[in-house]
Parts: sequence; structure tokens; C-alpha cells
Amino acid sequence: MQTLAQFIQKKREDIGFSTKGLAMATNLPIETIEDIEAGKDLFLSVTVRQNLAKILKCSPDEIKKLEKDFNNHIVSEQVIESLKELILNEAGGLKCPVCGAPLVTRIQKLYDLEDNLMLHPKAHCTKCSFQIHS
Repeated sequence: MQTLAQFIQKKREDIGFSTKGLAMATNLPIETIEDIEAGKDLFLSVTVRQNLAKILKCSPDEIKKLEKDFNNHIVSEQVIESLKELILNEAGGLKCPVCGAPLVTRIQKLYDLEDNLMLHPKAHCTKCSFQIHS
């Protein structure tokens, strides 16, 4: 079965874009494209999915069916919201609430249709499948 990373990379190559070219065409940070193709981002926001689908000439549903939404049902929503706030405040040394391993965190910067900057906290565990996506 094809992964989200493989699908995006193949579609990108089929239309002849580099990662930088796809980032520019979709108005997404190159880090976002690199994270998707590296398998770090397994769930995409609606905006990212729609931007990719438009440029890659596929439907958003084709992308969505390959996403892995590890709905963190074993972690309370309060813990997730607290972690998001800590990430936005650039706190370091955060640990996974599931297994205690270090969390890799970043703040994704996106712009809405009115060119307003939106900050989305993201994190993934270095050992288990826990992740935070906005």
C-alpha cells in the first residue's frame, strides 16, 4: 500500500516539480513539503490538503485516504491543548504524554486567504505514534 509520503512525492515528480517548486506553487513552506515527503506529517490540515490537491491534480479525498490520523484518544484534550500552548511559547524539552520519549516540535506558519499569518503547533514522538497536528 502506498503511503502519503510516497503518493505526494510521486505526484510531484510526475508533474516535474522539485520540493521547492511544489512549495512555491502551493504557497506552503518548503519544510511542510519536506516533512510530508519524509513521512513526518501523517495528517494534513484541510488547507494544506486542498492546496496540494489543486497543484498535484488530484482530489483532496485521494490524499485524505492515505493520511494516518492517530487520534490521541488515550491523551486528554486538556493535555494536548497544554502541549500546543507550550509549543507556541517555544518551550523546550517536551516529553511524549504516552511513552515519555522526547517530542520533536515545530511551529508551522501558514497564511489564510486574507494573507494573515496563522501559527500551528506540531509535534511527534521520537518513539511511538503520538503526534499533535492542528
